[in-house]
Amino acid sequence: MKNEFCYAEYIWLDGCQPTQQLRSKTRIIPQGETGISLQDFPEWGFDGSSTYQAEGRSSDLVLRPVSYIKDTLRADNAFLVMCEVFEADAKTPHPSNQRAELRRLLEKGGDQHDIWVGFEQEYTFFKDNAPLGWPKDGYPAPQGPFYCSVGAKVAYGRDIVDAHMMACTEMNLMIYGINAEVMPGQWEFQIGYRGKKGESADPLTVSDHLWLARYLIHRIAEEKQVTVSFDNKPVKGDWNGAGMHTNFSTRATRDPQTGMSAIKAAIANLEKAHDAHIAVYGANLAERLTGHHETCDINTFRSGVSNRGASIRIPLNVSLEGYGYFEDRRPGANANPYEVVSKLIQTVCQL
Repeated sequence: MKNEFCYAEYIWLDGCQPTQQLRSKTRIIPQGETGISLQDFPEWGFDGSSTYQAEGRSSDLVLRPVSYIKDTLRADNAFLVMCEVFEADAKTPHPSNQRAELRRLLEKGGDQHDIWVGFEQEYTFFKDNAPLGWPKDGYPAPQGPFYCSVGAKVAYGRDIVDAHMMACTEMNLMIYGINAEVMPGQWEFQIGYRGKKGESADPLTVSDHLWLARYLIHRIAEEKQVTVSFDNKPVKGDWNGAGMHTNFSTRATRDPQTGMSAIKAAIANLEKAHDAHIAVYGANLAERLTGHHETCDINTFRSGVSNRGASIRIPLNVSLEGYGYFEDRRPGANANPYEVVSKLIQTVCQL
């Protein structure tokens, strides 16, 4: 007998400071004979006083669905629904709703630049208050053998990482790669353009997909009683931090006729606005941007070809071809992609 209902997990960002966190709750809704569309997911209220978004005496806020994907982890008739948060009038975006600002910038003129983005999301697994795979007392071997590693002595958490990759692929999230990172217990996945016909690497879509992928890595790690940290410096000392390197391009940077000149103009604008970007690129960013461990000092702006110690890296193939994209290496792992892309659009497109 066909189930007449579906299970919709409404996902949103709370008001936690300095780093917003994911929240979610499930709604069971009727499912039509011809499938489901975004309009079938109704707006839904929630208690903003429990999510750092309202006071108890006036706590009702509104969740508005903005995108959705199938939730293959739960059931054939289950969905993950990304939502924006609105005030009780259902018209005014809540101050914590950074996606609304990104929408505003795109409508203001950002869309005219045909912007593509991609994110390289680093994260760290923890088990029993220590990074996954670390000895109970003391430290592992120094960094060196862990990046893109294989083997039980150097790679920790691959079962979770592979399950996450498969889930993202099955749900049509724009994941295009994974790898073990430099610090043991640390991994990375990439979300963005992957060359599939019909997929759009526009800022809203890719940012939504990153948040949904973050949600999924938390949920899959739950089954192993493993926690996922997006802290910029998950372990103090001589260990790599965790970033969210952001790849950015416009129609002009991808045009063989204007590519490199447009990239150089973008970098000049980014240098002038360095402090404004740092302010929204993640909490405790100074712990990561030290000038060591493949970073530029937080107070220094530097660009370069194939330079992973720069603020802005121009990939070697882009330099050789003369067009393409650039990589902003400053955003931290805990940065909000909506805020990061908004700031890049403001600066690069001069909006």
